[in-house]
Amino acid sequence: MAQDQEKIELSGAGNSTQAVLNEQQRRDQIQPHHGENNHVPNVVFKSIGEESSLKMTRRKAYPKPDLGRRGLFGRFTIIPEVTKPYDYNDRTKWAMTVIVAVAAATSSTGSSIFYPALSEVAVALNTTPTVTNLSLAFYMLAMSFTPLWWSTYSERLGRRTIYILSFSLFMIFSVPSAVSVNIAMLIVMRILSGGAAASVQAVGAGTVADIWEPRQRGRAMGVSYMRPLCGPKITPIIGGALTQGLGWQSTLGFLVIFGGMLLIMIFFCLPETLAKREPLPSGPEPETNRKSRAQLVIEKSTKVLKGIVDPFKVLEYLRYPTIIISVFSAAIAFGSLYVINISIEVNFASPPYNFNTIEVGLLYLAPTLGHAVASVLGGQWVDYITYREAVKAQRYYINRKLVYLPEDRMKENIWLAALLYLAGMIWYS
Repeated sequence: MAQDQEKIELSGAGNSTQAVLNEQQRRDQIQPHHGENNHVPNVVFKSIGEESSLKMTRRKAYPKPDLGRRGLFGRFTIIPEVTKPYDYNDRTKWAMTVIVAVAAATSSTGSSIFYPALSEVAVALNTTPTVTNLSLAFYMLAMSFTPLWWSTYSERLGRRTIYILSFSLFMIFSVPSAVSVNIAMLIVMRILSGGAAASVQAVGAGTVADIWEPRQRGRAMGVSYMRPLCGPKITPIIGGALTQGLGWQSTLGFLVIFGGMLLIMIFFCLPETLAKREPLPSGPEPETNRKSRAQLVIEKSTKVLKGIVDPFKVLEYLRYPTIIISVFSAAIAFGSLYVINISIEVNFASPPYNFNTIEVGLLYLAPTLGHAVASVLGGQWVDYITYREAVKAQRYYINRKLVYLPEDRMKENIWLAALLYLAGMIWYS
């Protein structure tokens, strides 16, 4: 039986195309195993913990020397970079996950904290509410597209480098936003700060996948998404209090302080987790001194253009049903999140309610509780589903570890989410 099996080698985080190829090869090699002669015992474990305790051995993390650490200013991290990120102990993994979760909330915090201040901004900058709303709309538009580039560059430059660069830019662009003298300046600076803050939306999921194995990844992803989901509901309360007490500029000043604190945490506590890839073999280096200046300019221009265009190649994966369903479901969920946030402020601040800014902010507490509970319990539920399906199909590696497939996470989840979402929207309307 052992001769019929080939050892499966899981690749590290690479580019998207390589990841798909590796996944296909893995599926082709995995076979369900049954029968008395099977190396896998004929037993169904009662829990993930029981299965893990029998089949997983404690591994030791081997830190890299200071000079060998990757990423921007990597030698200054308190948590050392290790050769295999899976080998971090759970306490360290959770600390890194919490940092990523809080950092991922920056983009949503930057939009939702501004909701209670929209009316005051329109008066202060002598413009209409419709034009003022553009500062929020374009901020979210930048949040939607820039993760394409951040995620692509993170595969080349590393997660840590992208985090430090993006949060530095976020602070730089947030300062002019707070001192804007007209609506045009505010809109431009908000677009730039929104694009900078959106890096963790894509790169953060990569960090979580780097350090957590598939059997535990659902719970970790649930925690990492809890803060971005709850942020848009909590920060309007802060925004309302700041706007009423110190004016609308204080909300943007809060973002500068918030971004600075996160930058310090990332700088000292978030090492590089991207798997190191061996360089591809290449031919002899061409003699650059024989190239003309025009050729060098063309080559550099081509590289720059490729860096701008290449991220759009990931859109090709939308032709796969499983991916388009996942993306569409997430788009509907996050889209409705922001629509409801705006509608709460608009509807309840107007007659017949006439709530003040603090009262409007308190209305966001109910959905915050729902997001928090769903994130924590949903992650554990997803881990259970993937474990259940792997045991049911009896998918094992040669070393008796269960094989988890990504599509196992959907199952009944997609139907539960669709029905509950529809019922909730009807109830709210």
